[in-house]
Amino acid sequence: MSNPDREPLDITAYEPETLAVRAGIQRSQFGEHGEALFLTSSFVFDTAAEAAARFSGAQPGNVYARFTNPTVTMMQERLAALEGAEACVATSSGMSAILSMVMALLKSGDHIIASRGIFGSTQQLFSTYFEKFGVTTTLVDATDIEAYRAAVQPGTKLFFIETPSNPLTEVIDIQAVADVAHAAGALLAVDNCFCSPALQKPLELGADIIIHSATKYLDGQGRVLGGAVCGRKAEMDEVLRFLRTAGPTLSPFNAWVILKGLETLSIRMQAQSANALELAHWLERQPWVARVFYPGLESHPQHAVAMRQQKTGGAVVAFEVKGGREEAWKLIDATRMLSITANLGDTKTTITHPATTTHGRIAQAARDASGIHESLIRLAIGLESVADMKRDLSRWLDA
Repeated sequence: MSNPDREPLDITAYEPETLAVRAGIQRSQFGEHGEALFLTSSFVFDTAAEAAARFSGAQPGNVYARFTNPTVTMMQERLAALEGAEACVATSSGMSAILSMVMALLKSGDHIIASRGIFGSTQQLFSTYFEKFGVTTTLVDATDIEAYRAAVQPGTKLFFIETPSNPLTEVIDIQAVADVAHAAGALLAVDNCFCSPALQKPLELGADIIIHSATKYLDGQGRVLGGAVCGRKAEMDEVLRFLRTAGPTLSPFNAWVILKGLETLSIRMQAQSANALELAHWLERQPWVARVFYPGLESHPQHAVAMRQQKTGGAVVAFEVKGGREEAWKLIDATRMLSITANLGDTKTTITHPATTTHGRIAQAARDASGIHESLIRLAIGLESVADMKRDLSRWLDA
C-alpha cells in the first residue's frame, strides 16, 4: 500500500532525466514499482450515479479506454512534464496527432501556413484532405521569415513547422516564426519528432503546440506506433474532445512501451547524436558525396540557429551522392548491416531513399521545390559502431 502522508512528486523540482523515469507514475492498490499495464476496454462503476458523474466529467476517473486509461494517462503526464506543457493528448500515430489537432482547433474557412519541407504524409493531409473540408494551406520556404509574414491571410489560424525538417534537416527559428504567428492572432505548432524534448523545447521558444510521432525517438526501438499533442490545457481539452468522439486513440500497450522508452530518451539521443556528428564529418570527406545535410556541421546553413535552440545536431543525417537515383540505389542495396526502411528514431540505423519512399506520394514539382532530389539518401543513426556504419556505406564502392 502507498503511504498517504508521502507528498506526490513535484515535477517542477526535478531535472528532465529524472522526469523521464519518474513523472506520471500512478500506482494501484498493489503498490507496483513498474508502471502497470491496464488492458481493459471499459471500467466498472459502483453505482449508476457514479457512472453518470464519470461520463459527464463531474467526477474525475476512467470511463472507457477510447479516451481514458491509466497507462495512457501516465504516458501523457510524463511527456507533458518533459516538454514543459500543461497537458498532453496521446494518439494512435504521429499523423493522427496532426489530424486531431486540426480537426479540434480549426474549421472550414480557416487557413494554415506551413513550412515547405514538412513530411510527405503531412503535406498530403493538408493539401488533399483538409482542403476538402475548406481548410486551406500555404507552403512557404522553411527558413524565410518574411515568407511566413507575407502568407498571412484574414483566416490564418495556424502556423505549422517541422524543425529539423525531414529529410533535409532544415532548421527553423522557432521564436521568429512564433512572433509572426502571434502577431497574426494564430497558433504555432511545431513537429518536434527529430529532436524530442531531450534536445529541443519548442514551448520555451514561443511555440503553442508540440506534435510528436512517438513511434520515433520516444519509443526509440522501433516497436510500436504512437503520437501525441502537447500544449496548454485549453487547447488540449479540445483535442481530447475530438479524440473521445472520433477515436484515434493510443492503445494502453503502446503507451506502456513508450513509457519505458522515455526512460532512456536522453542517453539514447546524446549517444545517437554523437554518432551522427562523427559520421557526418566522415561523409563530408568522401569523394563520392556531393553534399551533407546535418545541423551539427558548421557547413549547415542554419548551424547557428540549431546550436542556439537544440542541445545537439540530432541523429538524422542526409546526403547526396554524385549521380542520380541509380547511384543512390546502388549504395543502399550494397549495405548489409543498415536497415532499409523508412522509419527513424530506432536504436538500429536505418537508410532510405526519400524521393521514392517518405516523399514518394507528393508531386515531382513539390519534391523539387523542397530540394528532395533523386540523389538524396537519409540516414537515421542508431547505436551501432560508427566504424561499422562507415564500412557498410562503403560497400557499394567494392561492388
